Order: sequence, then C-alpha cells, then structure tokens
Amino acid sequence: MNSSRRDFIKISMWGAGAAAVAGSLYSVDVFGGNKEDFNYDRPDLKRFPTYCDVCFWKCAGWTYVDDKGTIKKIIGNDIDTHSKGRLCTRGTGGLGMHFDDDRLKTPLIRVSKKGEKSVFREASWEEAISLVASKMKDIKSKYGAESFALLKHGAIGSHLEHLFSAYGSDTVAEPAFAQCRGPRDEGLKLTFGESCGSPEATDMRDSKCLVFIGSHIGENMHNSQVQEVSEAIDKGVTIITVDPRLSTVASKSKYWLPIRPATDMALLLAWMNVIIFEDLYDAAYVAKYTTGFDELKEHVRQFTPEWAYSITDLTPKMIRDSAREMAKAAPATLIHPGRHSTWYGDDTQRTRAIGILNALLGTWGRRGGFYFNEKAKVPKYPHPEYPEPAWKAKDLNVNLLFANQGVTNEVIRASIPGEDTTHQVKAWMVAGTNLTQSVPTEKNLMMKAIEALEFLVVIDIYPVEITGYADVVLPECSYLERYDDLRNSDFRTPSIALRMPAAAPRWESKPGWWIGKQIGLKLGLGDYYKFNDYTDILDWQFKQMGTSLEEMKHIGVKNLPRTSGPLYIEDGAEHIFKTDSGKIELYSQKLKDVGLDPMPVYTAHEQPPKDYFRLNYGRAPMHTFSKTVNSPNLNDLRSENALWVNPKVGKIWNLKSGQPVWLKNQDDVVSSFPIKVRLTERIRWDSVYMVHGFGQKNPEMKRSYGKGVNDTEMITKLMVDPLMGGTGMRGNFVTILTENPKETV
Repeated sequence: MNSSRRDFIKISMWGAGAAAVAGSLYSVDVFGGNKEDFNYDRPDLKRFPTYCDVCFWKCAGWTYVDDKGTIKKIIGNDIDTHSKGRLCTRGTGGLGMHFDDDRLKTPLIRVSKKGEKSVFREASWEEAISLVASKMKDIKSKYGAESFALLKHGAIGSHLEHLFSAYGSDTVAEPAFAQCRGPRDEGLKLTFGESCGSPEATDMRDSKCLVFIGSHIGENMHNSQVQEVSEAIDKGVTIITVDPRLSTVASKSKYWLPIRPATDMALLLAWMNVIIFEDLYDAAYVAKYTTGFDELKEHVRQFTPEWAYSITDLTPKMIRDSAREMAKAAPATLIHPGRHSTWYGDDTQRTRAIGILNALLGTWGRRGGFYFNEKAKVPKYPHPEYPEPAWKAKDLNVNLLFANQGVTNEVIRASIPGEDTTHQVKAWMVAGTNLTQSVPTEKNLMMKAIEALEFLVVIDIYPVEITGYADVVLPECSYLERYDDLRNSDFRTPSIALRMPAAAPRWESKPGWWIGKQIGLKLGLGDYYKFNDYTDILDWQFKQMGTSLEEMKHIGVKNLPRTSGPLYIEDGAEHIFKTDSGKIELYSQKLKDVGLDPMPVYTAHEQPPKDYFRLNYGRAPMHTFSKTVNSPNLNDLRSENALWVNPKVGKIWNLKSGQPVWLKNQDDVVSSFPIKVRLTERIRWDSVYMVHGFGQKNPEMKRSYGKGVNDTEMITKLMVDPLMGGTGMRGNFVTILTENPKETV
C-alpha cells in the first residue's frame, strides 16, 4: 500500500491493499497549530513556555496570551525533541480545559452521611486543608501513617509523594503500573535488565520493518512516535500489524494479521520457531550478547506455524512470510512492546516473548530497533531525610515477586476489613485519576473499599465520578495555570522543559504543589517546605544545571549533551546488560529459581460463550482516557464512543448503524447507558470494540454525562499476572441488548 506521511497523519480514509475491508477512520488532522494561520507578531500578544499535561508525552510548547489575559493559542516548541515543534490534537485542544466551566471551582466538604446521596457544601481552603490535615493526624495516631494511601496519576503525583514521604507513608500506587505498562516494563527488565523508558526508546524513524502487536500507533497519539512512523512510511518501511481490528496503523500495513484475540503468545512462539529453524536470527549478536539460546531453540521446536494456525486463525504462510519480512530488515526491525499491556494475565511473559524476538533479530541497541535513552540528572531540592515507614506499599504485594512498586488493586484490597492482608489501609488521597473508571475490580471490591474507608480526599480538575465518594474535594488548577516540576524524561538526548502559568488559576482552584505544601504546613512538616513559591525550587535546580528560570522562560526547552555513552551498540563492541548475567536472558534463571517458567509458554485462554463477544477497547486520537472527554474543544471532535460490530453479526442480530444498544457482561453487569452501533468489516465477528473513557456518571460533567458506555464498568473479571499483579482486562465478554433493560437511564 502506498501511504504518504500526510495520509497517515490525517488518519484519513485508507485505500485498498491491506485487506478487502470497507470503512474509514475519523477524519481529523491530528497535528494542529499551523503557524501560517496566526499572527504571532501582534503587539498585544505575550508567549509563555509550557509542556502539555493532557498525556504523559509532555510535549513542550508556547502559550500565546493577549493583553486582556486571554489564552489564544498553543503551538509546539521548535527545539523540543518530544514535539518536534508540532502538537497533536490533544495538545492544541488542551486549552479547552482552561476554559471549561464544568471544572471544580472551590473546595467541597461532604455533608451527607455514607450510603446517602452525595451532598457537598462549599468551603474555604483554610477549612478544607485543616480538615484533611486533621484526618491525616488522626489516622497516623491510630494506625500509623502507612495506613493513609496515595493513589495518583500525572504531574501532581510528585508533589503529593513528597508530602506522603515527609508524613511517613510509602503506601503509594498508580494505575499506570498494574493497569497499563507494568507487565511490559517488568518483562523487558527480566530480559534486558531495563525497560524501554517513557517515551519508549524505539528508533522508528530509521526502521525498515515495524511490527505492532495490539499497539494502536496513530490512535494513541504518542506525538514523536507518530511523526517517526510517518517519516518511516515515506522511506518505504514495511509495517506488520497484529490486531483483531483494522486499526489506523493496520490500514497502512503490508501485513495485517487479524488474530483471534487472546492467542498472541502462540504467534510469538511460532515466529521464534521460524526465525530460529530457518536460520534467520542474528547469529553473531545472539552468540555475543545473549544467554540461553540452546534452551530456547529446544523450547520452541514444537511451536510451528502449523501448530499456531488452529489457535490464532493465521495461516502458516502468513506467519512465515511476516517472520521472514522481519528478518530481512533486521537489525533495523522493531517489534514494538506497546504500552498498555495488561491483557490476559500472562502479560509479563508475553512481553518477554516480544523482547526475545527482538533479541533474536539483534534489534536491542541497534539503529532502527531500540536506542539507549538518557535523561538529565536533576538535583533534588534540599530537605530533611524522610522518616522510615514501618511498612511500604510493596509489602502489600504478597507473592508478586516482580511488582517493584505499589499495585493499585492490592491497596484497594488492603482497604477492606476482613480481607487476608498483613496491613490495613484506612484512608485514601486520590489525585489526578478517576479511580472508578481507571481501575477495574472483581466482586465489587472498589465499592467495598470506599465504603470501609474512614476518610477519602480527592484532588482533581473535574468533578469526575470518584469525587462523588469523597469526604473532601480539592480543585486543582489546569496545567496552563501553574508551575510544575521541570520536565525530564528519557529520550535520545536529555532535555529539560519549563511549565509556566499563562493565566491565573480560575475560580478557587490551586496548583498541586501549593495544595501539598499547605497540607504539609498544617501537619507541622515545615522543614520539608523551605520555599515560598515553586519558582524558588525551579530556579535553584536550573542554576545547578547551568541555566536559570529567567533563561528558561525565554527558551522553554534546553537540550543537553549525552554523557552516558553511544546511542547504539557499536559493531562488535563489548556491552554489559543490566541483568544478573550481564547478557540478554533468553532463558531466565531468576524466574526458574522462584518456580516460574524461565521461558514464555502458551496458555489457552477462555473464548466467548454463545451469544457473547470479547470486549476490546482502545484509544481515540483526540482523547486521553476519560481525562479529556468533557473538554470543550476535544469533546467537539468526539463526544461519545461507538460499539464496533462486524456486519455479519449485525445481520444475524438485526442491528443497524447508529442504533442505541445496552451491554451485559458475563457477570450480568449491565451498562449504565446505551452505546450506538457502528457496523464495520474492520472488526472480527467474535469481538466488539469501543474507545475507553466515556459513559461518565457525574451529571456535573455536562458535555460527557451519559454519553456512551464505560468499558471499565463491563470489566469485572480480571486475570492477574502472577509476576507483578497486572490486571488482565481482555477476558471479559458482552452480549448486546436492544431493549432498555432499566426503567430509567
């Protein structure tokens, strides 16, 4: 298929060539901020540096403000490696969060009792902060500081982690680990001794063959990666996509492998079989840098493409041809490890299989495969040593030997009296994550935990569903209204970026650092807050790094030289990997020693019962989870999700496109709201698909309330990864109800 970079960026209608499937993707130019359509030299404009907080890519940009103090436009910073001077739809549309009148406006304190309809009254910051600090003191005196847990996501997390560390609690967890990238990171660490970072150290701009396994590039809008894939397309890259759905990137692929869901491991093992037994692997690289090849060869001998055919629905020819295509381009081949990897409960091992394939092809540390990323060394602002907690979040991870940080579900479980846990959690602070939508649980554990809590404080920008369960709600201001930690993330070369407020916080909302400091002062932790304003910290750090706050206000981004060594392994050079053996571990003695499989194995997973379909979910290019669905600009682009259904199923079930339906899952949970059908050949007959983040239940979210279905509501069966606790969520099945199953919606 001939696909230009511009075609890919626009996510426009695809042509024939990938498969005989009709349909089009949402037509939207995902990169906005064209510099030709705006006069930046107007005398009434000032610009302020920022980096985006709409997703974790943290692209740097400039915010333009007129002389009335109104934000007019956001564009990319030309010298930023993350954005390359261009922002995606989320980045340019993020200013809608600043203007959104549905935001939280003032602190709120609950006046209704537990079990009753949530009723709050407005409060001053002094009263709200005093109440939070009083409850934190009370919990600490009765149970120990460790019994107060922080569940967080996003930029505010670092400010509150500092507060909790000073308070004496390490009971901290975030959904990004157990609900997203944890299995990927731990699987790669077990193989290479390190993960691929964030942004991922994927050298896609120089790849000759790109392999995506359930990674929806172009829909997940990882800015620099999308641009690099676009550049690679212009250079004639071969793309192989494994997905039960014809995603954006699948439509640009030479090979689209519409795999039977839950059988990815069988395909990965069959690919290994072809690459090893057809001598397509990089023998010199494997001999020099890996250990366990002989064991691996014997292990995959039985996993032929013919064996995989009946499991995956992919023909032996398709499996062999795609494996040979990878080998032909190696080492400039990249089998992308993805990001959201909590699928079927064996996800750490599945990522191990992806890592092993990359190792066989010699791609780790090679141009067009994975480069070695680097981040700047940022000095810590001086403060006293933190007290040592009596126990830590990791102590809740019983039998999860490779969970190297807090696991959200274990914190939730430890909050329920009577659960078999060594330690008890009595209170939560939830910040920047709509926990009821980001963390699925079995057996209604989430509600049991919330009902058992002695205190719950929520900090957010929006009145999302979790705020309705809070005792105190604290409104954080948007990222365009605050200073934050300097941006420092892994990339080819280190860089730092400044986020500076372009406008004053709206209503009574406050920056996360300010909230953390005020609570800390009320707790008597003033020695940990020896600064007047967060600019004191930033200026001190910048000066230690050879710049200053004043300079950063003018340049926004400062790129720094690499100091850790070359970007790639030089041909034939010695390289010590960060594993116990110093080599890439195809066979893991570490796993063997604790009674786990030293190499990935295939496990058959449950398939949909009669009249049920596997529930698949994903991303939309204009939205970040549920974080942006109410934002005016981005809601205009997509205000609700749709249910993708194969037309053959539609015919049997007498469904029409645009028809509202309800869903019921295998545990008889019925969706709170209806979702509209989208009939498309771009999905297998045994699956349905929807975009995550919709179906908001709080009517205060006026644009998004009741629009579509919340996929998390349908995910009540979890397959927990035994290595690190990742909550496999793709083993849930739904049936379609054409009549409203409830009296009121």
